[in-house]
Formats: sequence, C-alpha cells, structure tokens
Amino acid sequence: MISMKKTALAVAIGLASSVCAAQTTIYVGAYGGSTEQLFREKIIPAFEAKHNAKVVYVPGNSTDTLAKLAAQRGKQDLSVALIDDGPMYQAVEQKLCAPLPDGPVMKELYSNAKMIGDRSIGLGFIATGLAYNKEVFKRNGWAPPTSWNDLADPKYKGKVVVPPITNGYGLLTLVMSARLHGGSEEKIDPGFEFMQKQVAPNVLAWEGSPGRMAQMMQTGEGALVVWGNGRVQAVIDQGAPVEFVYPKEGAISIMTAVCVVEGAPQPELGKAMLHYLLSAEVQAQLAQRQGWGPVNKTTKVPPEVAQKVVFGPERVDKLISVNYNVINPSRAEWTNRWNRTIER
Repeated sequence: MISMKKTALAVAIGLASSVCAAQTTIYVGAYGGSTEQLFREKIIPAFEAKHNAKVVYVPGNSTDTLAKLAAQRGKQDLSVALIDDGPMYQAVEQKLCAPLPDGPVMKELYSNAKMIGDRSIGLGFIATGLAYNKEVFKRNGWAPPTSWNDLADPKYKGKVVVPPITNGYGLLTLVMSARLHGGSEEKIDPGFEFMQKQVAPNVLAWEGSPGRMAQMMQTGEGALVVWGNGRVQAVIDQGAPVEFVYPKEGAISIMTAVCVVEGAPQPELGKAMLHYLLSAEVQAQLAQRQGWGPVNKTTKVPPEVAQKVVFGPERVDKLISVNYNVINPSRAEWTNRWNRTIER
C-alpha cells in the first residue's frame, strides 16, 4: 500500500515537472505606467492560462524599445513589441518586424488600422485635434473652435499652446498645416510658412510636458491647445472645464501599434499574443482602461466609454493618416528648420 502511494506521488511529481518544463517564456516589450499595470493585472494572466506560457513584460517608451530591437538584431529576446506608429514604421523599414500572421481576428479590423508594409498593425486609435477651456471661451464670448485654422485667429494671441516638433502632436500639427495650405508630407514648405507667420504669433508656449500641458488647460492659461483625445479626457476626468474637438477637416490618427519581432525566439507564441491583443475582449479593456479607440469593429464598450474614445465607424472613418515613410527620413531636417524659424 505504501509502495503504491509512493508510486502515485512520484507520477504526480513527474507530471507536474513535465507541465512546468513545457511552459514557454515569451518576452513582450511595451509601454510602462498604466499600460504595464493593465497588462500585468488583466491581459497577461489570461494569456498565460490559455497558452500555458510565461509572459515577461519589458517596459520602455517607443524609442527605447525600437533601440533595443535594433541593437539585438539577429539575437532578439523580445517576441512582441508595442510602440507608437511613427517609430513602428522605422522598425518595419529596418526589417525588425516579421510579416503579419493571418487569422480570423484580422478580418475584424478597421482598414485604418492597417499599416504600410504588412508587418505591423494598429492596436488602438488616438485622435489628435484641438481642445479648449470652456470657461475662458465663455468669458470672452468666443464660439467653440471648429478648424485647425483657428490656431491662427489673432483673437487667441497668447492663449494657444502647441507641443514642439520633437513631440508627435507638434509634428502632426506641422503636417496638417501643410496639407490645408496646398502642401503635403512631400511638400512641407506651406506648413512651415503657416506655422511661422500665422500660428507662432499666437503661441504662448511650445509645451511638450503632459503635466504642464494639463495644468495650463486646467487654469485656462492655455485656452486653445493641440493634443490627443486621451490626454484631454484625463484632464476632463479631473474636473477641468475642458472639451476635445474633432476639427471639421479631420483629426489626425496616432496609433499604438504592435508587431511580432523578426527573428523572435518564440514566433508562434508571438503570433498568438498579437491576435489576442487584437481580440474584441482585449480591445474593450484597452478602451476602458487606456482610452485607446478599438481597432476591432466587433468590440463592445459601455456608452460612457464610447463617448470618451475614438469608437465606431463614424469617428474612425474621419481619422486622417499621415505618411511616416516620408516623415521619418525628414525628421532631423524639419526639427532643425523648426528650431530656426518657428520655436525661437
């Protein structure tokens, strides 16, 4: 009897050891802060349970993750990377991302989520537009802003805040200015002329700090600003009299993006993670906790969440995408020109 018990115990230990041995580890590079918290609390545990895998989360901003991928080319430890769409295009250009894996979930995505090169995909939508302090506007008898061109209205002199070109929001303001005045990414001069001669005289500050920007909006020091809808919503949630505006010409899309790393040590698990992040279930969590507009058309969220994020075809279809394949090679030149002619 004792011998049988010992045998059963040995078998159980052996099975447990086999399960542990079979568990595979996958490394995911992504944002820190609240994104990391959501992944650790909700997204990772469910994925680990479903795939009998261990997920190691490697936090870092987009620039850090891109640099890590480039430095470890040919000997990657990351299998999946989450970075902003601009740097993601750089990763694709540098052949750091593997071709997108096919799967049923890929047919559920908005076409706007698809990225040039078919090696990365949008994970969440952020709208870049205008925001204003309602109390300041009411006190001055101003109607709410409706257009990107409102940044140049002389009545807002000393009340406009725009992020610098080194910040994604400032860069996109330049591109939109070019598009609205006869230019484009390939023809940026009209954007520089508009920003220098008409917008810059109104600008109180070229502010890149999210904390300082939020403070300026709350106090009304910055009455009209360029920012992302998620950032603005965070200020609104703190009780500030602020409202986000989708300009009539369109809001510019910024996406968080994801790819399976080229040469990933666990490519199949990487593909599974990418599909999982694009599922309606995870997309709803990202909308509720992060304010990322769902890229999956089948995602369902409560009405109060839908109002706060880029949700549904009506808003998604109006988003404007920019060509980072043109922008990225020009960044250094544009930055130098901006510093010489605009932000002086």
